[in-house]
Amino acid sequence: MFIIIYVTHPSEEHAKKISSHLIEKKMVACANTFPMKSSYWWQGNIENEDEHISILKTIQENFDKVKKEIEKIHEYDVPCIMKMEVEANESYEKWIRESVK
Repeated sequence: MFIIIYVTHPSEEHAKKISSHLIEKKMVACANTFPMKSSYWWQGNIENEDEHISILKTIQENFDKVKKEIEKIHEYDVPCIMKMEVEANESYEKWIRESVK
């Protein structure tokens, strides 16, 4: 078992910056990034924005460190950082464990 961490970003560049930072520090094994449209309440108004999502793959033991690192460098006042426990094929899970600290 491992985790994926779902994070939203204001731009593709921001998503790449955070993903690359976490991969270089060996906190996550892999990051997938893609565009999306978001609608949400913010400061009493409904906002409709283009955003990007990162799905970061790592081990459960790294979640608190990854979350704190994202919070330090994320541009949003209230970043979305969600954790989901997942299972995959054995060889993929082994690769994730070997790719992170």
